[in-house]
Amino acid sequence: MSSMHRTIEGEVLINHLTRDEWMIDQDLLTKHGRTARTLVKEGPVRLTLMAIAPGGNLPTHDTESPVTIHLIEGQVLFKALGHEYPLSAGDVLVLAPGVEHSATSKGGGKFLLTVFYEPSAGSRTPEE
Repeated sequence: MSSMHRTIEGEVLINHLTRDEWMIDQDLLTKHGRTARTLVKEGPVRLTLMAIAPGGNLPTHDTESPVTIHLIEGQVLFKALGHEYPLSAGDVLVLAPGVEHSATSKGGGKFLLTVFYEPSAGSRTPEE
């Protein structure tokens, strides 16, 4: 499945995502233990649907930008700054720029990742 390119046009954007747009590529999820699909990629905003397979993980990484993680399905354990943050559906985790974090899931989970950044020469690509 390809990422969707949803631009921010005007002052308000609303997307009524179809069932297909919420789908995660199960082959990639099985093969890599995680997968993602970009829903919005415009200016400083990246909104990405991510999934972690049962037993899967997201290795330790950071971003130069603030990050929000809104768990929408399952349970995922995030680790940051020496602490564990078990998230269940409906929980939101907010990380400041530069905070290293990782995630694991025993039973699998799906979450919306939002990254806000200002592109600059030589900066890293935001996590997607």
